Amino acid sequence: MEQNPSFDALGLDPVLLKAVRAIGYTVPTPIQGAAIPAVLAGRDVIGTAQTGSGKTAAFLLPILQRLLRTGPGRTRVLVLSPTRELAAQIETALRDFAKGTRVRGVAVYGGVGMGHQEDALRRGVDVVVATPGRLLDHMERGNVDFRDLQVLVLDEADRMLDMGFLPDVRRIVNALPRVRQTLLFSATMPRPIVDLTRSLLKDPVRLAVSPPDRPPASIRHEVFPVAQHLKTALLVRLLGREDMLSVLVFVRTKRRADRLARQVSQAGFAAGRIHGDRSQAQREQALGDFRNGRDQILIATDVAARGIDVAGITHVVNYDVPMVPTDYIHRVGRTARADAQGEAITLMAQEEGHDFHSIEKLLGEPIPIATLPDFDYRAAPPPRSTGGDGPRGRGGGRGRSRAPPYRGRREGPRGRGGGRPYYTGR
Repeated sequence: MEQNPSFDALGLDPVLLKAVRAIGYTVPTPIQGAAIPAVLAGRDVIGTAQTGSGKTAAFLLPILQRLLRTGPGRTRVLVLSPTRELAAQIETALRDFAKGTRVRGVAVYGGVGMGHQEDALRRGVDVVVATPGRLLDHMERGNVDFRDLQVLVLDEADRMLDMGFLPDVRRIVNALPRVRQTLLFSATMPRPIVDLTRSLLKDPVRLAVSPPDRPPASIRHEVFPVAQHLKTALLVRLLGREDMLSVLVFVRTKRRADRLARQVSQAGFAAGRIHGDRSQAQREQALGDFRNGRDQILIATDVAARGIDVAGITHVVNYDVPMVPTDYIHRVGRTARADAQGEAITLMAQEEGHDFHSIEKLLGEPIPIATLPDFDYRAAPPPRSTGGDGPRGRGGGRGRSRAPPYRGRREGPRGRGGGRPYYTGR
């Protein structure tokens, strides 16, 4: 699909074009150029595009145009999102695009009190952006009225599947008017999502602007085979590279996120953390510190990270290899957004080899192996510490490691034979 030369060619209202220009958008992304005319025409849409390709604007702009033409009323648009962060991000985008209009929206998600959300819903808003669980709470309390609903959007549908939200989504959909426009956007299209589209959408326009299950082509991938107990030491060395300006690190568990954030901070780096056990205020603070550059590093679990939309992330580090191959796509898609360049680094322990090979199979090609020649890959595990963890010392802004500078080398794919060889430092 070709990009449109400008947003002016898409038939958007002048007030929306003014908002688009104020944000700094000039040329529509492929998904925007394809989806906006289809949504304006009233068609149901299935949009498959890589993370960071501009899906939010692809559905918000034509929805806002529809609302401008139909005038005020009760809630007419519902956007379902898998995470709090993504819901908040969509609400922010809605406010930016709706400047100069009377369209109002509210984000409804857990982790915060229900009072403000309840007041907004009872007063009436045009657009509700919600996570499924919290929305069901409000529906059971009679706080929301969807009788005038015109448009339903399922954003990041594959992630809602991963997080077990599909039963909740079906409960919500069954309570909505049957005559409506339905838009579904997803980075990947696993079988359950395909089945969902058949039951929810009517004669949809199918838009696939990039190969499914593929990260942006502008991402450079590399893997560092390393023993599990040496991952933190290796990460600290890598963080000392001068190009590591804004680094998102993925771990598998909440406990590991806390521990790694503490260790990285003790090494002299400014690091925040975000996971499901942190309060919404703490998550927003961590994301804000990362976005404005106060923290060089943000350590996150998959559940908390889907809504992280931060411009300028230079590197994504998989401290733990994801067990689900498509999670790799979602993780690394946090960098190289809007056609920027980015790098994805994976730290692979020997016991993670099977999961890593599944990722390579999904990508259709091996990921190049990289090593640090002066890093001791055979070091023994450190003795257990009996003392305290010491101060977190954040320093002033983007801290730098006291470790020697990075002098690594990237290597091409190695012989496959009976499987990917595990680097032992020999």
